[in-house]
Amino acid sequence: MEDVLIKQIWDDVLAILKETIVATTYETWIVPLVPHSLEDNCFCALTGQNLAVQILQKNQKDISSALSQVCGREVYFKVIYDENLKKQLEKERQKVKKEEEKEFIQNLEKRIASSRYDGLKQMQSDCKLNLKYKFDNFVVGANNKFAHAVAVAVAKDPGKQYNPLFIYGGSGLGKTHLLQAIGHEIMFSKSKLKVKYIKAEEFINDLVNSIAKGMDKVGDKNKKMNEFRNKYRNVDVLLVDDIQLIEGKARTEEEMFNTFESLHNAGKQIVFTSDRSPDKFENTPDRLKTRFQMGLLADIQVPDLETRMAILTKLANDNNVRMPVDVIEFLATVYNKNVRELEGAFNTISAYTSINEIPITVDVVKRVIGYNEKRKTLTVEGIIDIVAGFYNVSVEDIKSTNRAAKTAYARQVAIYLAKEMTGESFPYIGDCFNRKHTTIMYSHQKVKSDIAVDRHLAQDITELTAQVNA
Repeated sequence: MEDVLIKQIWDDVLAILKETIVATTYETWIVPLVPHSLEDNCFCALTGQNLAVQILQKNQKDISSALSQVCGREVYFKVIYDENLKKQLEKERQKVKKEEEKEFIQNLEKRIASSRYDGLKQMQSDCKLNLKYKFDNFVVGANNKFAHAVAVAVAKDPGKQYNPLFIYGGSGLGKTHLLQAIGHEIMFSKSKLKVKYIKAEEFINDLVNSIAKGMDKVGDKNKKMNEFRNKYRNVDVLLVDDIQLIEGKARTEEEMFNTFESLHNAGKQIVFTSDRSPDKFENTPDRLKTRFQMGLLADIQVPDLETRMAILTKLANDNNVRMPVDVIEFLATVYNKNVRELEGAFNTISAYTSINEIPITVDVVKRVIGYNEKRKTLTVEGIIDIVAGFYNVSVEDIKSTNRAAKTAYARQVAIYLAKEMTGESFPYIGDCFNRKHTTIMYSHQKVKSDIAVDRHLAQDITELTAQVNA
């Protein structure tokens, strides 16, 4: 079959898969595939990522279905790893990276020249932003898709919608990354706007110091407080990290409330991050909590296994580190709580193996991270037991044919957690729940999709994950 026709078939298949496959899987593993041939009802695609062969096994049915739909007959899908394609992709990636860096520097120089800044260092210093936290290196998955989308919207049109934006989630999940990415996007695309990023702790310390200095000399009290207030109110965009730290500090909460009122009434953009939602702030005045809630709340959940593997793959590609499939899967399984731990492990491993000039293997990784083979082992049965207690249903009911809404809900959550946290196969998990593996696959996918739109479910998953890992 002609290459042009094969490409057209694949383009039509991609249009279908974009609507049916999880975004992380689609963008990371399917889009880079190169259509190769269609012979004997078997469509073959090449990949330069050896991890893709393993990852796409569970999507083979969906891809084959899309191919059959486009071709009008039953067609099976097969993906083959190609070493030459890998080398070609690496060359193209390096070329694109150099071009992007060149374009970035050129645009940056133009923006600096037309802005109030004299150079990049002054720009960074004034805004207190870290250049590594940008939208283009933020890995989007089901766990953070909504938060990422609204963050991009705020950066494109600050002060117009989603004001304030309140992003919350556990430690190390990417809240600071998104917060600073908003600042960078505004700083580079709307350089005349004044952006200020602070940690809540800095706000507290500034307030304490202003009060203390104001007490040193008679008449200085008002002067120091005015300087403090102007510092945070004479901005166009205020980005506050870890706002939960001001809870219970009455004077700080008062100043934050007044700062909020001043900026919001002037149409200035405000973005907060926190480790929990505003309704969980038990010692914060209602008038401040309602300000936090008056815009848009966006939560970030723990990334699923696929997203964690995608993050590691991107880190390896960006840093030219050769990390085998089994190592990526092992690390993504071990570090399942947050992205910060995952990145820290990657940096430690890549540095150690580079200095000692040794290849990265699972055995080496275990030694470097101090992995304990005898550590607490997660089991499907253990997860079922915890979920049953959480929802106040019996383990027997979860494993039975009981179709009561409460029991069915708990069962699906238990199935999702069992797959995500143990990595066991669908058939094995099916045996644990006394169900066919196809039913297990459906329940897992349903919960995975619902998490993105159901915040109550997402919160349950977060709390249960913490209990299982405790």
